[in-house]
Amino acid sequence: MSGHSKWSTIKRKKGAADAARGKLFTRLAREIQIAARQGADPTTNFTLRLAVDRAKAENMPKDNIERAIRRGAGLEKDGAEYETVVYEGYGPHGIAILVECLTDNRNRTIADVRRAFTRVNGNLGEPGSVAWQFTEKGYFLFTRVNSDGEPIDVDPDAVFMAALDSGAEDVEISDDAVEVYTERSDFAQVSQALEAQGLTPSEAQLMMIPNTTIELGNEEASAVLNLIEALEELDDVNKVYHNLELTEEMVAQFA
Repeated sequence: MSGHSKWSTIKRKKGAADAARGKLFTRLAREIQIAARQGADPTTNFTLRLAVDRAKAENMPKDNIERAIRRGAGLEKDGAEYETVVYEGYGPHGIAILVECLTDNRNRTIADVRRAFTRVNGNLGEPGSVAWQFTEKGYFLFTRVNSDGEPIDVDPDAVFMAALDSGAEDVEISDDAVEVYTERSDFAQVSQALEAQGLTPSEAQLMMIPNTTIELGNEEASAVLNLIEALEELDDVNKVYHNLELTEEMVAQFA
């Protein structure tokens, strides 16, 4: 199981408080708002469709979704103007980290991100200093167990065949998940093919995948995971990518 799905497993096991869920809805609304600038119709704006699908998967209220679309499309003027910014840096033990933020105040955001790095003796880098170690890919996650460890009815063979037949680059199957990776340009067609087969992923998104990963001992890795968690708790942070190789033991220990 890849680093991304293992980190998802950690977060599922740790659970989510109501306050954290409120933050999640805020982030999803910002993501929808930014995507809606390219058009308010999810059927023709694929980026918006992805954002809306993620919001629905998290049970975000329909009114919240529609309000975010209207704000992004300029039909409502009572909301802040958000933009996407990405910060690059190195965490403990040289782990490369990309931090994607949705913000209406860059000065506040970079100050918060820098503080999180500094607390663990990490440091922010110049644009491009870390990004070259990652490649943007399409990613689909089909979870096979719920947060209580109970099995979910997912047919790995059906996902495997539908994904590869539609142009997916790779499919990884484990006891916990089925993960599908695509080239960025093939993401939409694979998404449509999976949907046509009635296969609904737990996650579907474009994400930055590390070209290579770094292995650390459990104690060293724990410092990195603490930084990732601290970054994800910041209000303006949307996604955090890293090149730490996660093991099952680390997942169990940190969760």
